[in-house]
Amino acid sequence: MPETVNGLRELRESRGWSQGRLAQEVGVSRQTINAIETGRFDPSLPLALRLALTFGRPVEHIFTLTT
Repeated sequence: MPETVNGLRELRESRGWSQGRLAQEVGVSRQTINAIETGRFDPSLPLALRLALTFGRPVEHIFTLTT
């Protein structure tokens, strides 16, 4: 079964943002950002799109499926 992997932590850190700052930018809790970064939670499509817009990247450049 494919798993979702993401580069969210790298993108966030490249901006010098804390998890709390990113959470504020996209309207979720810091715990949600932590859970996404550690692979314990896959974001909803609207949240994935907000994250993509925040970083100016296509969703598939942030979230990918393993084969």
